[in-house]
Amino acid sequence: MKYVKDKIIVIIIGILAALISCQRKNIAPDIITEKKQIEKAIRSSIGWAKNKDLDLLYHVIANDTNYIEVDPNDRIVKGFQEFKKAEDFWMSHDFKAIRYDIRDLKINISRSAGVAWFFCMLDDINEWKGQPANWENTRWTGVLEKRDGNWVIVQMHFSFPGN
Repeated sequence: MKYVKDKIIVIIIGILAALISCQRKNIAPDIITEKKQIEKAIRSSIGWAKNKDLDLLYHVIANDTNYIEVDPNDRIVKGFQEFKKAEDFWMSHDFKAIRYDIRDLKINISRSAGVAWFFCMLDDINEWKGQPANWENTRWTGVLEKRDGNWVIVQMHFSFPGN
């Protein structure tokens, strides 16, 4: 009789172990790592211009019709294809990225860890035909979504204080 009880206990333990190991584990994301990846995407969306690295830029911008960007001069860019139309300007020999500075960057991540939003102040220092073409003390907000393991910007808004 003891042999049967021991065998039943071993079988029950085996079944429980199998059930537990097959369950999908809900592992909390590493928020510090996620924020570093988000910051890298944000910085890449400006820093790409120094070397005119379009692959880097297009890796961090949502490649779909829902992308939206609002610029300080009230220009609204709707969709990735419209965003790409600025290539002629960016890639022109007349445009030169000098440097950028991001200050007071605040990043928040949703509870699902699939969406993030940010705020910062931006100085984007550039030249056009040798003349300054800067955005200084620019308020910059945006929303990112994690897609296929990568953070991409789906919405950005730039404005100047006083506007």
